[in-house]
Amino acid sequence: MTDQWSAAKLDLDAYLGRIGYTGPAGPSGKTLAALHRAHLAAIPFENLDIMLGRAVKVDLESVQAKLVDARRGGYCHEHAQLFGAALERLGFSVERLLARVGPDGEPMRPRTHLTLRVRAGSGAWLTDVGFGSSPPGPLSLRRLRSGGPQDLDGWVYDIVPDEEDGAWKLRELQGSEWVTLYRVEDQRVYPPDVVMSNHFTSTFPDSWFTWQPIVARRDPAAIRSLIGRTYTITRPGHVKERRALTDAEFAGALASTFGLTFTDGELAALLAAPTGPSAR
Repeated sequence: MTDQWSAAKLDLDAYLGRIGYTGPAGPSGKTLAALHRAHLAAIPFENLDIMLGRAVKVDLESVQAKLVDARRGGYCHEHAQLFGAALERLGFSVERLLARVGPDGEPMRPRTHLTLRVRAGSGAWLTDVGFGSSPPGPLSLRRLRSGGPQDLDGWVYDIVPDEEDGAWKLRELQGSEWVTLYRVEDQRVYPPDVVMSNHFTSTFPDSWFTWQPIVARRDPAAIRSLIGRTYTITRPGHVKERRALTDAEFAGALASTFGLTFTDGELAALLAAPTGPSAR
C-alpha cells in the first residue's frame, strides 16, 4: 500500500510532544477523542503567514516544520494534513474530505475546507481540528443514518444528509437556530486536490483568508478568536463577548492567548496588515 499522504515522514514523537499527549495510543474512539482535544488545545488556527506575504505549503514536511518544530499554527489544510498523518501512524484509517463552507440559502462555494473521516474498529467519526471553530471532539458518523444531535461539552451538532445533491452537512445549534457549517461531498480526495484547494484559499482575492488576520484557539469551555482587530470569546450556545483591540493588545494576545511568537519585524508587518475587505 502506497503512502500517498507521506505519513511515514512524520516525527510522531515530536508531534505527540507538541500537543502534550501521553495517553493510550491504540486506535480507539477514546484515543481519537483525547488526541483531538489535545491537538485543539495546543495548536492554534491561524492564517498569519499569508499576512506576512508567505506561501502556505501543505506537504507534510512543510506542515511539520511549521506547526510542530516552529510551534506555529495553521489553517484547515495544514491541521488536517498533520493530524491525519499522526492518526495513520497510530493505526487509524483516515480519509481526507473536501467541503464547501457556508450556511444554507447562499450560492454554492468552492471546496476550500479539508476535514477527516476516521475509522477504528466498527466506529467512524467526522474529525475536524482545523475549522477555527472546530467541534471540541470527534462526531459520530453513525448518526448520519439515524439522525439526532450530538452534545460535546455543551456544544451541539448534527450531521444530516443534504437532500439537494446527495452530500451531507455538519450543522451547529447556535442559540435556537441550526446553522450549516459546511457540506461534505463524499468523493475520494488526492494530494493534488488539497494543493489546489489550498492555493485558492491562500491566494484568491475574495478568499476570507487573504485580507485580514484570523487566529483562533478552542478549549472545552470557549473559542477565543481574533479576526482583524476584533477579539471574541464564544461559549456554548453561541454566546459571544466581543471587543476591539489596540495594536498593543493585538500583539500581546498573539503571545499570551494563542502562544504565537514573532520577531519585531514580523509583528510590525502583522500590525500593518489589512483588517477587513475595505482595505484590499
